Amino acid sequence: MLNLINHPLARHVVTRLRDKTTKPAEFRALCHHLSVMLALEATRDLAMREVAVNTPLEACIGHELMRPLVVVPILRAGLGMVEPIVSLFPDVSIGYIGLERDHATALARSYYCKLPPLAGTRVLVVDPMLATGGSAAQAIDVIKQKGGLEICMLNVVAAPEGVRMIESAHPDVPIYAGALDRGLNERKYILPGLGDFGDRLYGT
Repeated sequence: MLNLINHPLARHVVTRLRDKTTKPAEFRALCHHLSVMLALEATRDLAMREVAVNTPLEACIGHELMRPLVVVPILRAGLGMVEPIVSLFPDVSIGYIGLERDHATALARSYYCKLPPLAGTRVLVVDPMLATGGSAAQAIDVIKQKGGLEICMLNVVAAPEGVRMIESAHPDVPIYAGALDRGLNERKYILPGLGDFGDRLYGT
């Protein structure tokens, strides 16, 4: 199921990310802001438990998170979405899945995978661009094979083709995105999109 972040600030940030004149430093800051919004939206239903604490004035009952998070970026562009999430949550592990798209076939080739223990965690798979959905579906396959059961997909921009792929291959995985774009061109790039996210993030 697709969940779009419809906050006015999210729409503003996506527009600035799209602008080809946005410099890498600003692009990274905007990616940070939107990643925070996506992560908060994707974790609204995290389980809590009651805890007793002492304020400077008296004892009271508060709440704390019950389960750890695992953030899994799809390399390399997904790395730009990791630090904002890690800075938000107290108990976070990071895994890595390296998938490289063949620009001729648009198919993904796996070149790296390192995951922490996944049992009992909420797994946030982060990849800025959900284009065909092939890389994301492949990454989710791996995560499920390694024991991940509660998975969310976080994207800055998604194409309808990618959304359909995830909904078909992994109907139990909700998608959280900053925008749903028109579709893919003949080279499988998202339109209107925002270009190559990794290149713009790192100025390459």
